[in-house]
Amino acid sequence: MSAVERNYSYAEFMKAVGRNSSSVQAEKLLNEIYMDLFLNRLHRKQTKARLLVLIDQALDDRDERAFHDHVKQLVKFEETN
Repeated sequence: MSAVERNYSYAEFMKAVGRNSSSVQAEKLLNEIYMDLFLNRLHRKQTKARLLVLIDQALDDRDERAFHDHVKQLVKFEETN
């Protein structure tokens, strides 16, 4: 489970830092949180870009069904992110 999935709040992070007498441990935890945030953001951007390409392709192909399917996927994606 990633640090972000553990839903660290600021207070929880400070408790974790307080339990670890080593600043190395605190820095490691903070780096893990930042990496998770970065990777999640990158994944969201790539997913949205892929859906937009599929929508454009459906328009170019005049494929109404594919267009509606991909738009629905994009709307659902946007609602959850």
